[in-house]
Amino acid sequence: MSNVGKQYPSEMKLYTDPKTGRRIRKLTETGDNYHFYFTENSFTAGDNEILYCHTEVPLKDGGGRGELYAMDLTTGVRTQLTDLCKDFKKVEFLTKSVDSKYIIAACDGDVYRIDRDTGAPTLLYKVPADFFISGATISHDNRYAVITVTEKVIFDRKFASTNYDGFTDRFYGYKRAKMVLLTMDGLYCETIMTDTHYINHVQFAPDTNEYLTFCHEGPWNLVTQRVWIFNMLTRTAYPCFRQRKDDSVGHEFWTRDGLIFFDNRGKGHDGTITVDKTQATVMDSEGEGAIPWVGFADKSGNVVRKLELPYYCNHYHANIDNTRLVADAVNDIVLIDISKEKPTYEILCEHNTSWIAHDTHCHPTWSWSNDKILFASDRDRQGYAQLYLIDM
Repeated sequence: MSNVGKQYPSEMKLYTDPKTGRRIRKLTETGDNYHFYFTENSFTAGDNEILYCHTEVPLKDGGGRGELYAMDLTTGVRTQLTDLCKDFKKVEFLTKSVDSKYIIAACDGDVYRIDRDTGAPTLLYKVPADFFISGATISHDNRYAVITVTEKVIFDRKFASTNYDGFTDRFYGYKRAKMVLLTMDGLYCETIMTDTHYINHVQFAPDTNEYLTFCHEGPWNLVTQRVWIFNMLTRTAYPCFRQRKDDSVGHEFWTRDGLIFFDNRGKGHDGTITVDKTQATVMDSEGEGAIPWVGFADKSGNVVRKLELPYYCNHYHANIDNTRLVADAVNDIVLIDISKEKPTYEILCEHNTSWIAHDTHCHPTWSWSNDKILFASDRDRQGYAQLYLIDM
């Protein structure tokens, strides 16, 4: 018997943040809960619902992504949307459409479209046996998906699931990758690009199917060109902000008005944070006079705005008009006002996550109408992330 549609009572509760006095909603209480990566945005358009993954066994302990759930943010009631773990050994939810009608998942290594209404999987692409899926994105009109697949490589040791173990090994190990265009009806697929790097973070532009971005993955200080723009009509890739020797760039995303945001931490930064609250691969990073900055680039890859920050956070996400950033500092969720040339910031609340694994990264995300911010933390039990909501 399928559990699709089964409902569970609310676990929501309010608490007062001890540092700021702000009232925060804790949305979940049990198991390990993982919201979509901030570029994919867990909020359903309308902002009264989020989609998220729930499992009883966290990723760090060998658990999978579990099943997909929807939460009504007014009542807290949780509805199970999938029951895939009965039929597949490994399930990973990769992205969803803005309206949450479709979800893209990797099930036992192949690419499936999941229909929100039924939870039924439709096979879109059989991933070649010597490749694995590393990213996925759905076009703004729900007609297309693009995935990235990277070659499987046998390494001389087994990597732990914490602290970016193997980050450098994978960067040097992976030499083949490709990008594949799929139609959401499952009737057509086409390889549109091949590459010689580990590629990830593929993202359709929010306002057109002509452009998408992808990244060369790896420690930021080792990647010579992180962000790339791909033109779907001409089938050409070109760099977004041409990096120089001392640039360390990452965490790129499309803003609502079709610009590309990126973070440049300067010389020696690898872009990671570990359970020790240090970088994973670089111990001595900041060069003399190094000042981190964030940039906004247009679809030609030209930087149209640059803002120096006398600090850096781990992830940023811009609001609807690019006047404020929400970000996760080492222990706090912060709000950065970038409406003027000199940014200012305030602490919204403590998150106190352990950073022990990727599921416990906060990844703060603005809702579509900007009245809510979602983030994750395992502050109460290490390795078991719960979801939190800031009402703005």
